Amino acid sequence: MADVTTSCCSSEAQAACCEPEAKDSCCGDGACGCAEGGADIRETVRERYAAAARSAAAATTAVVVTEADEHGLFGASLYDEEAADAPAAAVNASLGCGVPTAVADLREGETVLDLGSGAGADVLISAKRVGISGTAIGLDMTDEMLELAQRNAAQAGAGNVRFLKGHIEDIPLPDDSVDVVISNCVINLSGDKPQVLREVARVLRPGGRFAVSDVVADPEMDAATRADMAAWTGCIAGALTRDEYERHLTDAGLVGVEISETHRVHEHAASAIIRARKPA
Repeated sequence: MADVTTSCCSSEAQAACCEPEAKDSCCGDGACGCAEGGADIRETVRERYAAAARSAAAATTAVVVTEADEHGLFGASLYDEEAADAPAAAVNASLGCGVPTAVADLREGETVLDLGSGAGADVLISAKRVGISGTAIGLDMTDEMLELAQRNAAQAGAGNVRFLKGHIEDIPLPDDSVDVVISNCVINLSGDKPQVLREVARVLRPGGRFAVSDVVADPEMDAATRADMAAWTGCIAGALTRDEYERHLTDAGLVGVEISETHRVHEHAASAIIRARKPA
């Protein structure tokens, strides 16, 4: 498997660099991509998912990128009966750690936004749930994934789907414009997770819901463990702990936070369903 870190410092050093107190000693001015919102993290993620999209376009089976994918901890094998609501090509290209549509309680007529929508599996499942009076929107920064998603949407005949190019730290939608935000193991890849959650709160309508699958790190994870988890799962920007996730969601103005572990993806990290809502 290709190294998922940038080349300016070792994987162990870069993992430590993502901790503010260690950043100066490890990476000087933060140019390792460990500064919040670092461009290096974003570019590394983009390259990884562009390569995955190219693999998916040429494959007829589930895409495997990391060892966690090989062991069924991520990807298409998690979908079970949910897979029936999207083309096999979209589900096979999934690199997520869960199935957010299974717990988002989607309703007819709602507008749903999927952050880091990839090949479009969760968008297309959402589109069926909200019906022709609703809308499912996928946001992704990777051209190759967006092209793949558009093909999958055309194959599915989904007329209530939109795909947007952009970054989850700067969602290209107006305030109060969506009813539900979902995401499948993408927020942990951001270099500025608090900003992502502030953007979620901004675009949600009053009473809107947040329901995502994401990797949550155990407390007290050291740099070497973070580096090992990065190699195993591809979560290169470092997952939040449960307490950090709760704090950032609350700081963003969301309430009713629930974090429920679904399965372990690493000795020191788990996939979890994270839910919250914007006050009505």
